[in-house]
Amino acid sequence: MAVDLSGRDFLKLLDFTPEEIRYLLELSAELKRKKLAREPHRYLEGRNVALIFEKTSTRTRCSFEVAAADLGMHAVYLDPSGSQIGKKESIADTARVLSEMFDGIEYRGFGQDRVETLAEYASVPVWNGLTNEFHPTQMLADVLTMQEVFGDVRGRKLTFMGDAGNNVGNSLMVVCAKLGIDFAACGPAEQMPSADLVEQCRAIASENGSTVTITEDVDEGVAGASAVYTDIWVSMGEPAELWAKRIELLSPYQVTAEVMSKAAPDAIFMHCLPSFHDRNTAIGEQVYEKFGLPELEVTNEVFEGPRSRVFQEAGNRMHTIKAVMYATLK
Repeated sequence: MAVDLSGRDFLKLLDFTPEEIRYLLELSAELKRKKLAREPHRYLEGRNVALIFEKTSTRTRCSFEVAAADLGMHAVYLDPSGSQIGKKESIADTARVLSEMFDGIEYRGFGQDRVETLAEYASVPVWNGLTNEFHPTQMLADVLTMQEVFGDVRGRKLTFMGDAGNNVGNSLMVVCAKLGIDFAACGPAEQMPSADLVEQCRAIASENGSTVTITEDVDEGVAGASAVYTDIWVSMGEPAELWAKRIELLSPYQVTAEVMSKAAPDAIFMHCLPSFHDRNTAIGEQVYEKFGLPELEVTNEVFEGPRSRVFQEAGNRMHTIKAVMYATLK
């Protein structure tokens, strides 16, 4: 039976079957082909979407706005000061108001409960652009990138280095379990995904012929990995005071050329961005002045090296987000 996601919310990949995720990836690849060939695909002409951003973003905002325009839609961006959600107006009321004006609603912000409540009360599809717990649109871009490099990704291994209990680490573990990709979380024990989520993903992985490994050992973590992935050590919304503790905990898990040499010979480096791989950012310079570290979660040698696929990965955010909007609104 053909996959039909019309009218569905896109809140976390745990809600989707492997077949549905593969459908979105196939659709992403087709829409990317059309974009690169400059083939018009204004399939949703005249629709309108609301983009709620309680946390700002470069890639997510641009991806949703460009994807909406390509599909013939108009997008309205609501920054942290641009709506009354959760302040003067409840999330439930905001959902019902926006549903009267828009055909779809994107949310990027804090707890997963906020986007779940938005979806509960909205009468149009709601898409998760990032919460504290999950980042599902990023995952589609990550897997699409791996497919473009390797072809069939089943049986491959992806290793997340560092703060594996954040929204990206959680979501990578879920998507790998769903798609038959071996997943390894490599970092300190206190920065790992919750035991409940690990147990759930191991059960899913066993159904799809893959494994979930939790380890503090770098050699074990990256051995045989086709993709080595990392993220910044202090996420948006977390206090700056965490830098000292995170640097102490996570420095052993910095992705270096030596770490990449322990992975598979054809391994690629991935990162959801932004990255502190040099001192060319205000925060990077502040961290350098305080701690003397010119590079944080990844060295500049790896980030700018031939194995890096970070900008291909970033570009794929737009194509995969376009697929999600089209699939749920068509």
